[in-house]
Amino acid sequence: MKQNINTQKITITALFAAIICVATFFIKIPIPATNGYIHPGDGFVVLSGALLGPVFGAVASGIGGATADLLGGYALYAPVTFLVKALMAFSVGKILEIFKTQKDHEKTGAVIGAVISVIINVGGYFFYELILYGKAAFVSVPWNVVQGISGVVIFFALYPTVKKVYLNRR
Repeated sequence: MKQNINTQKITITALFAAIICVATFFIKIPIPATNGYIHPGDGFVVLSGALLGPVFGAVASGIGGATADLLGGYALYAPVTFLVKALMAFSVGKILEIFKTQKDHEKTGAVIGAVISVIINVGGYFFYELILYGKAAFVSVPWNVVQGISGVVIFFALYPTVKKVYLNRR
């Protein structure tokens, strides 16, 4: 499948990377038990996959999330964040591409994509932390689930409106 890459698509991809970085870096709820935090950035990760498609959503999400980690002093997590956030957006974008071809099934695709993005988020960080910290990685699983679910809630709150605006500007 050939994609039409234009200046507007590249600009919106960069804008999403910046939004994801800002939403992750500046708006956070600390979790003392894990030395991590909960943030609204994942809502924009899922949204970028849904609006930009799998490839551009993955690029925006990987760059935005990893940049937030680098700026926030979590350089150790930047590589896995790049991969996890890119996979989250890619999966949402790909699933929505598949479901958009079936009439009246886009909502189903959005739900499935969002659930898979939570699984990727929780699983990706768990396996990375398992390598780093051993069994202590289990402590972060419930918090990563909360993080994933909060991202999904933000996605579903924003998606209908942002989708209309985005599609009308194309």
